[in-house]
Order: sequence, then structure tokens, then C-alpha cells
Amino acid sequence: MSDNENLVGRIEKVRQSQLFSDELQSQVAPEKTHKLLPVRHVNRDFFLCDLFDYKLKDDMTTMEAPVFSLSTKPDLTEWRWESDDKTRWVEVIPSVRGRATQFDKDVLIYITSQMTEALNRKREDANSRVVRFTAFDYLIATNKPTGGAEYDRLEKALARLKGTMINTNIKIEDGGETREEKRGFGLIEDWGIITKSQSNKRMIEVEITVSKWLHNAIKGFDVLTIHPDYFRLRKPLERRLYELAKKHCGHQATWTIGLELLQSKCGSKATTKEFKRTLNDIIHAETIPEYRLTVNDRNQVVFYTKDEKKLAAAIVKK
Repeated sequence: MSDNENLVGRIEKVRQSQLFSDELQSQVAPEKTHKLLPVRHVNRDFFLCDLFDYKLKDDMTTMEAPVFSLSTKPDLTEWRWESDDKTRWVEVIPSVRGRATQFDKDVLIYITSQMTEALNRKREDANSRVVRFTAFDYLIATNKPTGGAEYDRLEKALARLKGTMINTNIKIEDGGETREEKRGFGLIEDWGIITKSQSNKRMIEVEITVSKWLHNAIKGFDVLTIHPDYFRLRKPLERRLYELAKKHCGHQATWTIGLELLQSKCGSKATTKEFKRTLNDIIHAETIPEYRLTVNDRNQVVFYTKDEKKLAAAIVKK
């Protein structure tokens, strides 16, 4: 038997093992429930920045805040996280336009990618919190159509990003004393759109001033390279699941988390039963880039890499 045949055989045995559970077999659908969006334009590398891993990582360990709403309708609800001892907290407060959505986050991913590239190339503008880009370039880069409706959606996204406020407390050590500061900031600090003329309202250039918080995170290179197919995911939950998998799997082959805790990290407001049903639909579709998912018989969600060499290496170690 060749090495490749042996490798495939061992991977298949693991898929049948208790790690992935017999429940996986009952979740196999005859056909995928939905597909990825088409590739509309040429893809490039993008970087995802974890706002809450910067500065807060010592206080909140590996907490991931569901800042962005999974709803496609205006979400006016607030979200709050507190540590077990009630000494640390984060609040996400929407404006009257609603909380920024998971799709609005595309703007921040695009900005993060532009600023990271500037830092890597040591450009003069790398230290500026102001980013300028054409709306057309943004739509192309994030795999969106370039019709007039998309320009309107971009403007509404900017308004929600500006309006969504983050309030938090920060512990500061100063001369042997510990102080607590309360901070509030928007996901972006300011935005502006330049149009051609009064008669032609087509966007020429977009200017965004990012918050100090986001800028510091980018300068600290707290970023992850994401797969281009992220922008082909149709459902907000798919995108959120990919983010969590990308962060927690990292160089590991698998990551396991309880179903209810995963639902909390995703920010889903559905019942546990409905969340599990939707999750199973995504599992059947196999749309998540780089990873597969399953729910085992202990009501845990297992994420595992599609990289068979990495998966095999993890098996050997066990």
C-alpha cells in the first residue's frame, strides 16, 4: 500500500471514530442545501482583525465578542459581556439605524487589509488612521456586484459602523497602582463620500477614519489572513463560524466547543434547536472555507481542517 493510500485510510478511520461521532453519518444530505456565491472578480489576500484580542487579551483571555449582528434586518438590541467576577465588561450599543451587521464588517476587513499592506511595505501613510479608497475597488475586492444598489448599501453600512458604539473598562497599571478607565468608541470614527457632481451622485472616493482601537490592533499585527471564499459566503452565520474556526483552529487540526457556547460566541438569538438545525444545514452544504464541521453525540461542535496532511499529522501525534 502506498503512503498516500495509507494516509487516506487513516483519515477515513478518524472520520469514523468517536472524535467525529456516528452522528456525522446521519447528517449526510443527498445534495447540498445551498452554494457559495459566484466569483465575480479576481481575488486577493485579505486580513481579518480581531478587535477584542488587542489590549483586552490579558483581561478576557480568548473571548470573541459577537459585535456584529447576524440579522439582515435592523437590530436595535444591545449586547453585553461580563467576566465571572463582574469586574470586566464590554457593551455593544447600536444606533437608531441598528447594529453593524456581519456583512458591514466587509468594510473593516477591506480597511484592515489596506492598512496591513501599507505597514508591510513601510509606506509613508502606514501610520495614518485615515484610509481612502474608491467604492468601485472595494466592491470588486469583496466580490460584490457593481450596480447602483451596492453603492447605497455601502453608504448605509458606513452609517451603521459609525453608529455602533463599544463601551468597555480597561485595567491600567500605573506606578504600582491599578486604575480602571471606561472607554467608548465607534467601529469607525468618521466617514465621508466624494461624489462627481450635483447632477451625478456616483461615488468617486470614500474616506474613513478608523478608531484608535482598531488602528492599534492593526499596527500590532493582530491580524489573520482569510480565505478569498469568505466573501462568497451567503449567510452571516457562515461567516461568523469561519472567523471562529480560523482563530481557534489556527495551526491545529481540530477544535471542539459546546453547542450552546458556540451559539453565544456567534451572537445567535435563535433557540438552541433552531441554531442546531441551521448549523446542520451549513454542515451539509460544506461551504465553510478551509474547515469542516460536525456535531457529536455529546452536543459538541467539532471543527476540523480540510488539509488532510495536517489532519493526518494530528492523528499520528495522538
